Amino acid sequence: MTTPRECLPQLHHRVEQHRNDIIRFMREICAIPSMDSQIKDVGERVAAEMRALGFDEVRWDVQGNILGRVGDGARHIVFDSHLDTVGVGDRSQWEWDPFEGKVEDGVLYARGACDEKGSTPGMVYGIALARDLGLLRGWTAWYFGNIEEWCDGIAPNVFVEHDPKIRPDCVIIGEPTRMNIYRGHKGRVELQITVRGRSAHAASNWLGDNAVYKALPIIAGIRDLDPHLRAHEFLGKGTITVSDVRVSTASINAVPDRATIFVDRRLTFGDTVESALAEVQEVIARSGLPAQDVSLEMLTYAEPSWNGFVLEVEKYYPAWALEESHPLVQAGLQATELVLGQRAITGKWDFSTNGTYWAGKAGIPCIGFAPGDERHAHSVLDQVRLDDVVQATGVYALLPALIAEAMG
Repeated sequence: MTTPRECLPQLHHRVEQHRNDIIRFMREICAIPSMDSQIKDVGERVAAEMRALGFDEVRWDVQGNILGRVGDGARHIVFDSHLDTVGVGDRSQWEWDPFEGKVEDGVLYARGACDEKGSTPGMVYGIALARDLGLLRGWTAWYFGNIEEWCDGIAPNVFVEHDPKIRPDCVIIGEPTRMNIYRGHKGRVELQITVRGRSAHAASNWLGDNAVYKALPIIAGIRDLDPHLRAHEFLGKGTITVSDVRVSTASINAVPDRATIFVDRRLTFGDTVESALAEVQEVIARSGLPAQDVSLEMLTYAEPSWNGFVLEVEKYYPAWALEESHPLVQAGLQATELVLGQRAITGKWDFSTNGTYWAGKAGIPCIGFAPGDERHAHSVLDQVRLDDVVQATGVYALLPALIAEAMG
């Protein structure tokens, strides 16, 4: 039986053979807008590529994520890459068409190039090459092109609990890692504080009870809480941020009767939903507002996907991390060394990913590996090195065999 190391020359040759196909595929999926979770069109383009490469099964799941399967082994490995992107914002800030993009000095600039369409070509071609080179023995490999931007973890929830109802043995997340192996990140919980006042005409404001003014000590208290949150050696310090404030008022000539404060609370190890809620409740208590005038709740997500599927989930996303010694992490490091000629380092994301469900809720081991740098995500400099897109293909192809060796 050919070992992963013995097949390296052939793997490098096959990847180079497909270089133009991989880059063409990359540019074509970036050219298809997929904002606000509308991934139908780009999903169909990805499905066409998987069919052309001879995947055993290509279909949509119940939520409208695109699935591609190769093999029928007892172990399941998922290559997870979300296909939706944020919007383009102010179009005038882009110096090129955000979808057509541009290539300059080997770098593709386009919406979604970094976050995270850059991992899809390598994953799709990597699975096909792993099959062709005999590197999928004992595995069922899945490409999972999903919806993630507005609620990370909801698509993996569907994969495990709804369709295809499979609990994978491990997952490779395609969020940008600068070609390193990432092994965790902080979690978060999204909260809403509602402050109630009483409306009156602005000309007789003393007759009202201004909800905005009542909210100010709470906003200041959240600001002052942030520096005192706990920290973890690997994941870093938790954070808390007022991320939005909305006012309900009869008119711009009226005293507002309601102020809603939205809070993003990033959770490190040692933080829980209960502790995060208690911290904010203490801030509210120190404001001195009567209990009937203020309420605190955790937000939920219940937006329909592009095909109308709805799954209501709480907006709680646990922190997670694997030890550097974990077999999955070590297999990832070995794959980078063999394919790229240099052993990657391990790290973590500053933002959150679908790992909040895979590892954080379901306890399924996962790592991140992909081209791109997260500092370019969501920006008008959204970009990825095309050489990295191509080279990632070999790493993805080699991973199943190396993981099988590492996990025994």
